[in-house]
Amino acid sequence: MAAYAALMESEGRIHIVELVDEVVKHKGLGVLNTVALLSGIGLGDDVLIGQKYLTRMPTKLPELVAGMARRAQTISAKDAGVFITRLGIGSGDTVLEAGLGSGGLSLHLAKVLSNSGHLVTAEPRNEHAEVGLINLERASKCFAEFPKHTHLEGMVEEVVPDLEFDAIILDMPVHSPAIIACAPKLAFGGRIACYAPTTSQLEKCWKSCEEAGLVVEWAGELMERQWGTTSKGGMRPVNGPFGHTAFLLFAQKR
Repeated sequence: MAAYAALMESEGRIHIVELVDEVVKHKGLGVLNTVALLSGIGLGDDVLIGQKYLTRMPTKLPELVAGMARRAQTISAKDAGVFITRLGIGSGDTVLEAGLGSGGLSLHLAKVLSNSGHLVTAEPRNEHAEVGLINLERASKCFAEFPKHTHLEGMVEEVVPDLEFDAIILDMPVHSPAIIACAPKLAFGGRIACYAPTTSQLEKCWKSCEEAGLVVEWAGELMERQWGTTSKGGMRPVNGPFGHTAFLLFAQKR
């Protein structure tokens, strides 16, 4: 039996619950014995919990991301996809991610690294790392393949291991010390990516990458705009914030 199940409310909210054969409190759902509750409930079946029906969904990447435990702001799927493609991350690679935060990006990385990869995460804030590690533990039980995972406590410039990395992703308030410390650990042809909330941080990332002997390949932002159908037919943009999240920078060791 799977270790976790994904349950979706009618409006789309996802709950990830551990399958435990005892009565346990589950946030947003109440006190449940999930093994007894979901016995005989297959994928696509509905189950009544309290006053509402929920549908059992597969525990795939989108469901794990939608239902993940959260504390720190997470990197969106929009940005995660670009990190993976521009850095060329795939099975067998060794990747360093700092900081871990709630582990949103980590879930995407783990999915593509598969059994033969190695994901190294670093996080100085234990209260954030606890949440991110919960999400990675769920993924390790739900994905058909999962990479070797090493977690480091502390600032990455102080704890970066003596490994050769195919890719490094830095999401932190101050990037420069991490860039200088991590660049020597890159394999030839490997790349560093920086996630920077402000343009001043982006500029510092650019200068620090050049100081570290890296070649900046691309820097900028990604915009996302959702569309939906209208009551009178046709489609229009959905009301809401325009999809800017942060500024990204990619640099290569040549």
